[in-house]
Amino acid sequence: MSEKKMSTSRKHNLKSLMLSIAKNLLQAEKTQLEADRIKYMDENCPALSMPGSMQDLQELCKKLHHQIDKVDEDRYDLAAKVEKGNKEIEDLKINVQDLKGKFKKPALKKVRMSADAMLKALLGSKHTVNMDLRANLKQVKKEVKEEEKEAVGDWRKNIEDKAGMDGRKKMFESEA
Repeated sequence: MSEKKMSTSRKHNLKSLMLSIAKNLLQAEKTQLEADRIKYMDENCPALSMPGSMQDLQELCKKLHHQIDKVDEDRYDLAAKVEKGNKEIEDLKINVQDLKGKFKKPALKKVRMSADAMLKALLGSKHTVNMDLRANLKQVKKEVKEEEKEAVGDWRKNIEDKAGMDGRKKMFESEA
């Protein structure tokens, strides 16, 4: 089955048609949203009529405060529902991860950090331990042994002197 390729002019023509249709749909959606907003505002927010007497003004204020309280309760209830829904979504995501059994391990980067810096990062500003272990060691002077300098000579002689029964190897060699 060979598929025929579409010419570039045909592609451009189709693309421009799709864009014009999408533009018309967006414009229609925008006008519909505006009409819905105006309709909602007319239904829920009637024109404000300012009464002349003090008692009528107080009644209007009480009515408005009652409506504000009702709207706040509705908003709080909706926020609680949204929060509950988000928590359920997170729980379901965790359950899906558990069911899959595959967890993505992040790629770890090598970080060059001294022991002091690592402890400071782990323990925070409470870190006072100094990890400079060499500073805590005692200074010891090395004593050079003179025996070692003499033993450096001929290695064969050194081996024969130390071989078997306190150097008695020579006695047995001279008797034989």
